[in-house]
Order: sequence, then C-alpha cells, then structure tokens
Amino acid sequence: MAALWLALALPALAAPPGGETVKSVDQFQAGRDAFADPEKMPGAPLYQENCAGCHQGGVYKAPHRTWLEMMTASMLFSAMNDGMMQAQAAHLSREQRQQIAEYLSRQKLDSAAADPVPPRCEGAAARFDMDRPPAPVGWGHDTSRFVPAKTAGLTAADVPKLRLKWAFAFPNAMRARSQPAIGLGAVFVGSKDGTVYAFDLDTGCVRWTYQAKAEVRTAIILDSWAQGQAPARPLLYFGDVLARAYALDMRTGAEVWVTKVDDHSSATITGSPALHGGRLYVPVSSLEVTAPADPSYPCCTFRGAVAALDAATGQPVWKSHTIPEEPTEQGRTSVGTPILGPSGAPVWNSPAVDAARGLLYVGSGENYASPADGNSDALMAFDLKTGQRRWLRQTVANDAWNVACMMGDHPSCPKERGPDLDYAASPILAALPGGGQVLLGGQKSGVVHGVDPDTGALRWSTRVGRGGVQGGVHFGMAAEGARLYVPIYDMANARDGSKPTDPPRPGLYAIDAASGKLLWGHPAEDVCGGREFCDPGITAAITAMPGVVFAGHSDGWVRAYDGATGKIVWRFDTTQPVKAVNGVEARGGSMSGPGPAIGDGHVVLNSGYGLYFKMPGNALLVFAPEKGR
Repeated sequence: MAALWLALALPALAAPPGGETVKSVDQFQAGRDAFADPEKMPGAPLYQENCAGCHQGGVYKAPHRTWLEMMTASMLFSAMNDGMMQAQAAHLSREQRQQIAEYLSRQKLDSAAADPVPPRCEGAAARFDMDRPPAPVGWGHDTSRFVPAKTAGLTAADVPKLRLKWAFAFPNAMRARSQPAIGLGAVFVGSKDGTVYAFDLDTGCVRWTYQAKAEVRTAIILDSWAQGQAPARPLLYFGDVLARAYALDMRTGAEVWVTKVDDHSSATITGSPALHGGRLYVPVSSLEVTAPADPSYPCCTFRGAVAALDAATGQPVWKSHTIPEEPTEQGRTSVGTPILGPSGAPVWNSPAVDAARGLLYVGSGENYASPADGNSDALMAFDLKTGQRRWLRQTVANDAWNVACMMGDHPSCPKERGPDLDYAASPILAALPGGGQVLLGGQKSGVVHGVDPDTGALRWSTRVGRGGVQGGVHFGMAAEGARLYVPIYDMANARDGSKPTDPPRPGLYAIDAASGKLLWGHPAEDVCGGREFCDPGITAAITAMPGVVFAGHSDGWVRAYDGATGKIVWRFDTTQPVKAVNGVEARGGSMSGPGPAIGDGHVVLNSGYGLYFKMPGNALLVFAPEKGR
C-alpha cells in the first residue's frame, strides 16, 4: 500500500487537527489549517538540533520521523519525560520537550487530555465468561474472514434487524485501525493512543485497559480453546506501529511479554499476526517508502519479513525476509545519493496458515528502489517450522516505486516508476467443491489470482477492478466455501498524478474460486455528494457469515450484502454522531484496514481513518438485532 503513505511525506495534506480531541469530521475540517506552517513552531529548530540526527535515518534502530508524526503529543511527551527517550531529552527543559512533542504531532499538549472513560464494570459485567471461549475465526486464525453460524450467533434473517447497541469514542483519535475481537463476553480492541481495551460486550463498560508503547494497528488476536478446556492463563496478542509484538493476559490485561520483531527505523506491523501451534507469526512492513521524499536519503535498506515467535514467551524462533540478500549500492541518483537495493517487498497482510502442508503464505509489496527484483508483488510460501521459503509466484514484474515518484521529476524515483501494485490483502486458502484447494490472492492491480498451494503455479487470473496506486483490492477479501468476495477500492482521483483511461469499478464482487469466473458484481453507490475525502469504494477488509457479507466503505457507510446476489440487505451511516458510553460524541468516517468482527449475536466495527485522503473518525460501534422485530 505504498502510495497511501504520501500524506505522511507531505504532512500538510493529512496533519492532525490543531489540538482538540477529534469528536467529529467538522472539527477535523475546522482544525486542518491550525498547523499549516509547522516549521515556524518553536519545536521545529529544537527537533532539528536534538532529534533529527537519529530519527531521520541516522540511527538504524531509531523510529523514523514518519512514525513520530503519527503519535499523539502526550505519547511523545511521556517518552521524553519518563520513557525510552528520557536520557536523550534530559538536557531539555519541560517546555522544550512539550514544544518538540507538539511540533511532531501537530497537536497542543494541553488539549490532548483523554476524554472521559466509560464506567468500570461491576458485578456480573466485570466477569469473563470462560464458557464463552473465543472462536478460531478471522485474522490470527483464518484469513478467509468467514464466521460460521454458531460463532456468529446471527442468521441472515437477523441482519436487517441490526440496530446500534452502544458506541465508544476513542480519545484523541482521528482514526481507528485495530480490528476488535469477541470472546468471553467481551470486546477487545486497540487504539491510536496505544490503549488496549476490554469492554463488556453487552453494556460497553470497561473491564480493563493496557497502555502499549505506540498506536495499535493490528487486530487483537485471542487464544482459542474448546469449551471446558480453558488454559490457566489465556493470552491475547497484537502488534504496534513501531514493530513490537505483545502478549497480554486476556482476563486482567497484565503484560506477559513484548518483543521487537525488526530493528529497522521504519519497520512496522501492519498485518495482524497469525497464531498457530504455539507460535505467533508476525508480518513486517515499513514506511521507508516515504523517506526518499528527501533527495539526500539513501534509498533503501528495508526488506519485508515474517518473524516466528514463541507464543508463550515472545522469544524469536526464526525470521525470513522476502528479499533474501542484503541491499547493496546499485548506483547514485542525479544528485549523488546512493541507491540501495534490492529493497522493499514489505508484508502488509496477515499470514495464512496451511497446517496440512506445513506452510505459511504471504503476499509482498513493491521494491523501494532499483533494481526491481523477482521478490516484489508476489505470493510466497514459507515452511512453518523453519521459515525456509518453499515457493514464490510473482504476478507483476519490474515494480520499483517510492513516494518520490509522486513528486514530479524527483531524483529518488526508481527508473521503473512503479506501477506500485502490492499484495495488501491476505491470501486465502479455499476448499473446492470437487476436492482440492486453491490459494487466492487479490492485488492492487484489481486482479485476483488463483494458484496451486503446493507449487505456486498459476491456475487462473481474473480482472475485477481497474486497479492502480490507490485502486484494486486493499486490505482483505472473504470466502464462503468456493465463493470469493472481492472488495474493490478504485479511487476516482488517486491523487498521484496518474490519468487512467479506464473507468473505476468500486464495489463488491463475487467470483468462483475454482475457475475465477465472475458470479456477480455490485458497483458501489455514490452518496458522497462531493464531500472531501469521501469515496464510494471499499478499502477496508470485509467479513462474511452464512449468506451475508459485511463491508465498511470509504464513504462512511457499512453495508451488508446478500451473498448469493449482491443485493444490499442492511446499511448504516457511521458518520452520524452518536452518544458514546464515555459521555462524549462518537462519529465515524471512512473505513480502511480493519473489518467488522462478528460473534455472540453482535457485529462490532471501527470507523474513522483520518489519513491518506480519507474521512477521520473516532468510533467503535456495536450492533445487535433489535428485539421484537
């Protein structure tokens, strides 16, 4: 998803609003210009003098400035006062630390206080029900994103009766990117400010909270067990944007372990880890793709990877890169900056586990610098036990791209100039009606591929969307048996300078997994009416249950589609303000990244994605069928 990071390279395009907690899209729009010229802020020279040497590529392990700009002022201030940067900031006054935090976050510290939290649970609402164990569905367990009827606790007839049960407004948030998980009568979810919450599913009261070291981007992954066989200490897992994986006690929120899975300054965890056989398989991506916006930055040194950790201890077991060899100098740009490659091929997606074959499947992104090699834009299979790569199938060749390619005749744009057609969606292993299986991969090209899971041999390819830098398949498809549901984003204006001749095809489509034949298509309805940052397509992951597919759109609406026909059977506008359980206004926006969670008779989703030309929001929304209807 490399192109989506342009807004970070050019902060004025997507900077957070000027200080106040984002309670509505209107407040976001009103505050857009509050930090229109951040280089005039007192924190700008302080940052350059005290921080830039390490955080702009000078120290390999230091988080790149890109990540610092995505954190809240309070998180940065805390890191300098009593966190990991305490020693480095010891010579600065409290006021200077505050100025640096406000400069990087574009947020006033004195207005970054958290909104009121929901009431703490008491009595029965505070107890975790061990007789309602989490089901092994969704990211972390099964990339098909299909929820069986028993787990869903809903039927297709229930879906039109869904009503909002309760909502939560994430504090100091303009985006909500951690997919919730349901289990033990609770909802578990992460947030922009790094807080992980355990809510009572029925009422929305809080059972516990935990403070991670950075934004939680991934889904929350829950241990699963058969009823009556609960482990002594059930755990949950997630990753943050600074490439740390975590394990917490599911019932108390107590930290069990934290492991940094990659030391690169731009490394992150975007795709949700996969849990299997006592191991946690963590995909590694990065934002180094934005760093070449600076012509003096030697691009690039990051290589995508998958790290296997012991799920009980967090200890590394193995780590395999998508590009086996270390990058070396390949030449110089026109301004004399070293070109380092091959590099890139990040893993944006959640790995798919194939226990029978002993394989782990992932998809890779583009190369960051020339030369483009055979590892980018590819489906790959790794040995579950050793991490050895078994096979690779590249579906788009010669794809080297970074943010410099969106900045005119920039010297750091690779000679290939894209086309930047990553695999962002997780591969899906689907069973076929006549026996056998097929591995399914959806790409930003708008093409879906079916490959042999044993060898990677290509069986079929079907074009579903127009595709492009901000087009095609983004964060997640879903499969119900041999019926594959494919969400297409296809922004009308990708804001990348491209001028495609084919019309966009945003919407939801279904294809036959055995043949690749298109079964039906439902073009997205356009309700945007010219609203800024509003697009009709589907960039978020989708979720299926028997006969129904739920899709959160970039226009702020969540829609449920009939699985057999594509007809819309339910819809809800998440951008409308609602009273949240923490006493303030919750209001959603564009949905991207996480998809709906379904379980115990509820549908739970996040809404709001105030980055990369999408509408901001701060809402966790919980739906259930209205009784008596």
